[in-house]
Formats: sequence, C-alpha cells, structure tokens
Amino acid sequence: MKNKKEIINYIIFGVLTTVVNFAVFWLFNRLLGRDFYLASNVIAWVAAVAFAYVTNRIWVFQSKVKSAKGVLKEIGEFFLSRLFSLGVEEAGLLILVDLLKFKNLSFELFTFAITGEMLSKIILAVIVVILNYIFSKFIIFKKQ
Repeated sequence: MKNKKEIINYIIFGVLTTVVNFAVFWLFNRLLGRDFYLASNVIAWVAAVAFAYVTNRIWVFQSKVKSAKGVLKEIGEFFLSRLFSLGVEEAGLLILVDLLKFKNLSFELFTFAITGEMLSKIILAVIVVILNYIFSKFIIFKKQ
C-alpha cells in the first residue's frame, strides 16, 4: 500500500514539477527568443529541480535524513542525477529540434500554439520522468 501511495505522490508532484518546467521554459523561450531554446531549457531545469527536490524529499520518498552531511549528500546525488537527465533532454532537444527539423513544426491546440521545441520537450519529458524516478527510488532516497 505504501508503494502505491509513493507512486501516486510521485505522479502528482511529477506533474507539478513538469508544469513548473514547462511554464518557465515557455516564459524564457518567449523572453529570449526561440533560437535560445537550450538556454531556456536550462533555466527551466533549475527551477524544476529545486521544486522537485523539496517535494520528493518531503512528500514522495519521505526522507528521514536529518544530519547536515546526509542532507548535503542527498542534495548532491539528486542534482547530479538530474544533471544527467538534463543532458539526455538537451541532447534529445538538439536532435529533435535541429537535426530532425521539429523547429519547423507549429500548430494550435485549444488556442495554444505548440511549437516544435515544445513538442520535443513533451516527448522527452516522458523519458526524463522515468529516469528520474529510477534514480530517486533506487539511489537517492533508497530506504536504509
């Protein structure tokens, strides 16, 4: 039962983290311009990872680590694993947007413009969420 609750919480906070990520990406992609989509993605990543660490630590995996050294280790592992998934996402964006020419795509969905960059980000979000869960569950917040 606890495992189901953990997965449900991971999904809920994962959706919220994704909302933070996409909102910040959309905002900075508009502010900086579409040519700077990789920079916008890094800024969005920083905001989303900070949000995800707090929610994963407290509500999803309910970390019992209390010592400063333990928390710093946990933070380091969390950010390093997310840095890896950022690399996967950045490489995926580069491949989809520039090499496979998704940048030429654009359509409207419920009066919201979906660009090739955003579509690429949606595709890669699925891969990244799976990677992040594996890292969090089995490495960072593993039960002692």
